[in-house]
Amino acid sequence: QVQLVESGGGLVQPGGSLRLSCAASRVIGSITVMGWYRQAPGKQRELVATITIAGSTNYADSVKGRFTISRDNAKNTVYLQMDSLKPEDTAVYYCYADVRTRLTRGDYWGQGTQVTVSS
Repeated sequence: QVQLVESGGGLVQPGGSLRLSCAASRVIGSITVMGWYRQAPGKQRELVATITIAGSTNYADSVKGRFTISRDNAKNTVYLQMDSLKPEDTAVYYCYADVRTRLTRGDYWGQGTQVTVSS
């Protein structure tokens, strides 16, 4: 069973920066897509950013120009650099991985890490 472990969340002032990391272990196959989603209180979980194994990226409009997603395929790790943070970025951030073998496909989620943007 694939495990995703996130780190890097915390409390930051508006305009500040945080870097989230997510390491995948027990991976059999290829992680075709890794990404980050977030869920604020009372709201649905939403896409933040994704990155393919080839390095193609996709961002939510609300974070374009402020967040940068990257990954280290050798370490099965994905990163999210968050700059110019706003109070509306406050949420629990979840790591996501799409893992495939020749015969199977599975979606995996981390346990979530809290990001709070407040003065």
